Amino acid sequence: MRRPDFARYSPARLAWVLCLGALILTGAMLLSAFYGGVPLHLSDALAGRGADGTILMKLRLPRIALAALVGAALCASGATLQSLLQNPLADPFVLGVSGGAAVGGTAALLLGEWLGGAQLARQLAPMLGAGVSLATVFGFAGALGAVALVRLLAAQGGRLSAAAALLAGAVLNAMAGALVLLAELAISPERAQQILLWLSGSFGYPAWPALLWGGGAILVGCAVLCALAGRLRLMALGTEEAAQLGVDVTWTARWALAGASLAVASAVALSGLIGFVGLLVPHLLRLWLGPDQRLLLPASVIFGAAFLVATDGVARLAFLPAGVEPPVGAVTALLGGPLFLVLLRRQLRASAS
Repeated sequence: MRRPDFARYSPARLAWVLCLGALILTGAMLLSAFYGGVPLHLSDALAGRGADGTILMKLRLPRIALAALVGAALCASGATLQSLLQNPLADPFVLGVSGGAAVGGTAALLLGEWLGGAQLARQLAPMLGAGVSLATVFGFAGALGAVALVRLLAAQGGRLSAAAALLAGAVLNAMAGALVLLAELAISPERAQQILLWLSGSFGYPAWPALLWGGGAILVGCAVLCALAGRLRLMALGTEEAAQLGVDVTWTARWALAGASLAVASAVALSGLIGFVGLLVPHLLRLWLGPDQRLLLPASVIFGAAFLVATDGVARLAFLPAGVEPPVGAVTALLGGPLFLVLLRRQLRASAS
C-alpha cells in the first residue's frame, strides 16, 4: 500500500464530505421510501393512515434502516481491515465471518427441524424481543466465534499476521460451506430454501425490535472504528513506524478487529451474506479522498449506507416488471466482482514490476 498523504485531511474537508454523504443518503432513502411496487399517497403515508401508512412505517422504513446499517457496517469494516492487514483486496468476510454466520444460522434451522426449535424460540422471545429470530441469534454467535478462531490461529507474539488471517479465514469459509451443503441434504426442502435465501443476502422486511439490538451493535462497532481512525492512520505507515510514533500496535489491532467483527457479525445476522460492498465502496472512496483513515472511515460509514440503500431500491425497481425482488447480495456481487478482478490484476502487475 502507498504511504498516506496526511496533508489531504482537514476538519473542514471532513465536514464537507460528511454533508455530501448525508445529502446522498437522504435522497436514496426518500426514493426507496416512496417508490416501489405500490404507489403511496404522501399525506396518508406520512400521517400513518391506512394501507399507505402501514406500508411506509412497517415495511419500507425498516428495510431502508436495515440497508443503511448493513452498508455502514460492511464499508467501515472493509476500510479498517484493508488498512489493518495492509491489503487493499481485504473484504470484511475475509476473517471467516460469512462462514461462521452461515454455520450458526444453519444450526438454528436444524434445531427447528429436529428439536422443536420453534417452541424454543417462543420461550426465548421475552429475552430476545419480538421479531428477533433464533437464526439471527445463532448467526451472530457463529460469526463472532469464527472471528475469534481466526484471531487465535493468526496471532503471532500478540500481533495479527495478515497472511495467516487471510488463509485461516478462507479455509474456515470453505469448511463452513461444506457443512452447510451437508446440512441441506438432511433437512426438508423448505428449510433448505430458507438457508439458500439467507446465504444469498436479502433484506426482506425486518421487525423494529430486531433492528434495535442489531443496529445498536453495528453503531457501537462503527463508533469504535472511527475512534481508532487516528491510530490506524499511523499504522498505515507500518507497525514499526507506528510503534516509534507512540501507537500501541497490539492494543489498536485488537480493538480494531473487535469493532469490525462486531459490526460485520451483526450485519450478517440481520441480512445474510452480502459480499463485495466492503471492498467496492472503501476502494472508490480511497481513490477520491486518499488513504487517511480520519477521513476515509467516517466517509465509509455514511457513503456505505447510501450505496446499499440506493442499490436495494434500484434493484427492486428494475425487477418490478418481473414481479420479483432479487437478493441484494447477488446485485452487489455483480458490481463488486469485476472490480475485485481489476484490483487483483493491478496488484499482480505492481508485484511483478
